[in-house]
Amino acid sequence: MPASRALLPEDQLHPAIRERVAGWHAATVAEAQAAIARHAVVVIGMHQNPFVKKARAALDAAGVAHHDILIGNYFSEWRRRTALKLWTGWPTFPMVFVKGLLVGGADDLNALIASGELKQRLA
Repeated sequence: MPASRALLPEDQLHPAIRERVAGWHAATVAEAQAAIARHAVVVIGMHQNPFVKKARAALDAAGVAHHDILIGNYFSEWRRRTALKLWTGWPTFPMVFVKGLLVGGADDLNALIASGELKQRLA
């Protein structure tokens, strides 16, 4: 059985904080969810991050259209980005989604492109 990631069960959150936890930067998560539902490929990242730029460049070189969500930079909007990390469980940027599936970051994307799997998933 594949490993599943550990999440603190809701019943282990004090009732007084459950709403705050559930709603923390919910608009940012909703923006990402809406984009993922609308676009075949979504790259979520931040300005100035070289790995985000590499992922976008790899998609461009492969001729794959993508929707980008860039949130802040190394000095701003880290709380919004943390909400996305908590939501996905993925610890770094970029977060690349293909047809709703989180495929990982820039290196993972390059591996999918090289293997031909990205084209298969988009077919």
